[in-house]
Amino acid sequence: MAKILIVDDDPVIREMLSLTLTDEGHETIVAGNGNEALTTIETTTPDLIITDIIMPEKEGLQLIRELRKKNKDIKIIAMSGGTPMMDGEQLLQISTMFGANRSFTKPVERIELVAAINELLN
Repeated sequence: MAKILIVDDDPVIREMLSLTLTDEGHETIVAGNGNEALTTIETTTPDLIITDIIMPEKEGLQLIRELRKKNKDIKIIAMSGGTPMMDGEQLLQISTMFGANRSFTKPVERIELVAAINELLN
C-alpha cells in the first residue's frame, strides 16, 4: 500500500481518482492546486504524486519543477486534457521534460493508470 497525493482542481476528478486508488489498496491525500500540494508535503511524504497540469494558483508544471528541486526521487504522474491554446499532448511532453515519470491525457483509463502506478512503485 502506497500513500498517493492527488492534485487536481476538479473535485470530481479528485474523488474519482481517490476512490479508484483506495479500491486498489492505496492511501490517498488530495489537494486542489500546487500550493495546497506543497503545503501537504510539508507534513506528510507521499510515495507518488498524480498532478493535473492546468490549475489555479500554482499549476502542475510549476509544481513538478519545485518537487524535483526538493526531491529528485519522488514519483510523479502528470495528467492533462489541454487548453484552447495548447493540446494536452504538448503539455504532457513539457511535464516529462520537467521531471514527470509518466503522463496521461485526460480522461485516463483506470487500467493504464494503475499499471503505471504499480510500475513506478515497484
